[in-house]
Amino acid sequence: MSSETVINVQGLTKSFDGKTVVNGLNMEIKKGEIYGFLGPNGSGKTTSIRMLCGLLKPDAGSGSCLGYDVINESELIKPHVGYMTQKFSLYEDLTIRENLDFTARVFGLENPTKIVTDCIERMALGPFEKQLAGNLSGGWKQRLSLGACTLHSPKLLLLDEPTAGVDPGARRDFWDQVHTLASQGITALISTHYMDEAERCHRLAYIAYGNLLASGTVEEMIHDSELVTWNVAINNGENALHTLSEQLKPLPAIDQVVAFGNTLHVSGRDPVLLEKAIAPFQRPPFEWTLIETSLEEVFIDLMQQSKDGLK
Repeated sequence: MSSETVINVQGLTKSFDGKTVVNGLNMEIKKGEIYGFLGPNGSGKTTSIRMLCGLLKPDAGSGSCLGYDVINESELIKPHVGYMTQKFSLYEDLTIRENLDFTARVFGLENPTKIVTDCIERMALGPFEKQLAGNLSGGWKQRLSLGACTLHSPKLLLLDEPTAGVDPGARRDFWDQVHTLASQGITALISTHYMDEAERCHRLAYIAYGNLLASGTVEEMIHDSELVTWNVAINNGENALHTLSEQLKPLPAIDQVVAFGNTLHVSGRDPVLLEKAIAPFQRPPFEWTLIETSLEEVFIDLMQQSKDGLK
């Protein structure tokens, strides 16, 4: 990842039908960075990404992308952007090669046949190149879509929940491809709901109801949350854990109680008050262990904060 800044915006704001969808977004993103956007549905993630890339004009704010002004030079940004939507958007009644040939010609690329052949090889699509796109599995459709949106050698990728509904193995392969592109200096903005994917981003932003609530590396976001977390386990005691959860949730020193499989994760911000609150419950048959707070606990906490802010 380079130290060169490719996106630098201040105060980006966007409203639809009188409702503010993005409220004063400030962000700086480096060349070759994989930047993940997380948050509830309808939180403004996609709108934020589109404004950062110059694909959507903000109502207010300023900034630059790839050296161009996001307000007045957005048309100069668009040719350098590759956009992959959540829903498969290529032609299902065309083969892989036919889809890529068509896309290359839409882009007006010189020597499209060679570019398409190189793409098929790069994305390991060779065994399926004569197969109709509609007959591909979700993972191979995703790989074809990524190949199509990188045919014109974009400097910036916009990937909108690209792995929704795809099996874990295919998601892992997809992310390997994204990291390869990032190593070549391509910057990627990705919205996702998956924690394992969030942890593969260089940096993250959590957006809820138009507001940027937190950003940084995984380590920075965990540190900044100031959450302390205990794990509670019991053998063959699901009902007992549920009862314990209901007893713990109302206590003022506890910010969240979340079930993780056959355990509970209990988190709070003041370690002294938290330990005091849980002390009466630290007895058999429960086993309490102090653990490192995970990214998932941080995002559950941020989601709860955003909901509380709407009340």
